[in-house]
Amino acid sequence: MSAPLLRVKDLTRLYGARVGCRDVSFDLWPGEVMGIVGESGSGKTTLLSCLSARLEPTAGSVQYDVRGQGLTDIYIMGEPRRRMLMRTDWGIVHQNPRDGLRMGVSAGANVGERLMAVGARHYGDIRARADEWLGKVEIESERLDDLPLTFSGGMLQRLQIARNLVTHPRLVFMDEPTGGLDVSVQARLLDLLRRLVTDLNLAAIIVTHDLAVARLLAHRLMVMKNGEVVESGLTDQVLDDPHHPYTQLLVSSVLMP
Repeated sequence: MSAPLLRVKDLTRLYGARVGCRDVSFDLWPGEVMGIVGESGSGKTTLLSCLSARLEPTAGSVQYDVRGQGLTDIYIMGEPRRRMLMRTDWGIVHQNPRDGLRMGVSAGANVGERLMAVGARHYGDIRARADEWLGKVEIESERLDDLPLTFSGGMLQRLQIARNLVTHPRLVFMDEPTGGLDVSVQARLLDLLRRLVTDLNLAAIIVTHDLAVARLLAHRLMVMKNGEVVESGLTDQVLDDPHHPYTQLLVSSVLMP
């Protein structure tokens, strides 16, 4: 069996005496989607920040299979190398797309900048690739030169997805990707995400409080409470036959009228 893409071992982040996350361990395989669920304050966003190199853990390790070099602890590698990893192999989709976009440049430039970060230089090719990716996320070609400020919330999120996926990253981190959107817009975005993850064979880690989102997108699920993983397993198994009382409470609160 090949090595995992990501190996997390005893990951802990403390804020003084308060626990952000504690003793989290798991492997993530190429093409696999891991969902992290729990209520607000459960530690899932802290965990995602540590996994995506935006918040250094207090203890434990996050090892990533850098292409051709095997598993490497991302917090031991140098800052320039880590930043390059974030621009090439990884994508980060924020809950608020304004955090992941440059609002003062055009939609096409937002996508093109990511291509330039990996060495693309031919203007015509960059523009054509940006246009192609706007099409993939259902944004019309005539909006290529429009500023994101003129886009709706759903369009902004789709543009952020295009910006992240245009370079075909191997791993994408998503923080509440459908949060704050209308139900009909959420459904359309979820269909798009599921299709892109499958077509590109992406590995992804998705933080969400919405169990329906987790069921639709995630192969496996981790349930967090007070900074700790209280249950994990295949998504359908966890949601259809929850063992931990907290998971049972989460599931019943969604299913009950």
